[in-house]
Amino acid sequence: MIIVTGANGFIGSAFIWELNQKGFTDIIAVDSVGLETRNVLAKRQYAKFFLASELWSFLDQPEIQKKVSWVIHMGACSSTTEKNWDFLYANNFEYSQRLFNWCAQYQKSLIYASSAATYGAGENGFDDTFDSEKLKPLNLYGDSKVLMDRWAVKQSATPENWYGLKFFNVFGPNEYEKGSMASVAFKAFHQIKNTKSLGLFKSSNPIYKDGEQLRDFVYVKDITRWMMELMDKKPHSGIYNMGYGTARSWLDLAKPLFKSVDLPVQINWLEIPDDIKNQYQYFTQANMNKWHSAGMSPAQWPLEKAIEDYVGNYLSQKDTWL
Repeated sequence: MIIVTGANGFIGSAFIWELNQKGFTDIIAVDSVGLETRNVLAKRQYAKFFLASELWSFLDQPEIQKKVSWVIHMGACSSTTEKNWDFLYANNFEYSQRLFNWCAQYQKSLIYASSAATYGAGENGFDDTFDSEKLKPLNLYGDSKVLMDRWAVKQSATPENWYGLKFFNVFGPNEYEKGSMASVAFKAFHQIKNTKSLGLFKSSNPIYKDGEQLRDFVYVKDITRWMMELMDKKPHSGIYNMGYGTARSWLDLAKPLFKSVDLPVQINWLEIPDDIKNQYQYFTQANMNKWHSAGMSPAQWPLEKAIEDYVGNYLSQKDTWL
């Protein structure tokens, strides 16, 4: 039995798709958003669905404590603009901490979602071997995620295997309910389709030309495949980056999107709003050395190939869901 939290959201639902592809259906799906409000799982096979608050009584059952093998904890508040620290602390730290302790007590394995937001402005690089105590996130969301990482590495009682995954700029099918937190790839596709142009922020950093700000874009199908690989290979427990490993520019992202709808590239250059100017990142790139040194596979979806799959097999289809 595998428990997946955040199952009614982006990466959680995509991972249940991955599990189903591999023949797994004994899955307990958990989310804070009920199926009557949103049902991302309509096409998926799983055993039961619980609200996040209902999970604990389920985990108290002795027979469940025997059956569970993995907890895949993707549930969290993912808003980088959230200002309610108590809410973030409860959802992103305390809930994760409680699952970690449960897995430690019953010797189950755990994967939980950390974030590249823990790296802040990247002044110390994007290296998952760097001491997380020295990281300075740019927002409360990043603070809540790095808090869990700092706590986890200090524990002497741990799950049988545990992995905190620092997701970089993940995009792909099933992200449609993320609102403002949806990827630029998703929002840009619809903007291009509707207006035949795309708005991108100008650069206010002389090192980078307009549109040449760099991000580590990683396709969700690489993420879910890597999560399965963790479950299969069980490398040394700890925190791992989840990025493609090569930074690409906003223009690199825009060009295949325009091509996908057979339109010429037309960019409207916008000023960066003052309220995010001090938090704006000009470069992110996951250092994947630790991952590769553990014998894990490289990414299989370069940006152009990922955009082709995303648009051709999902965004341009009547049924856009995994």
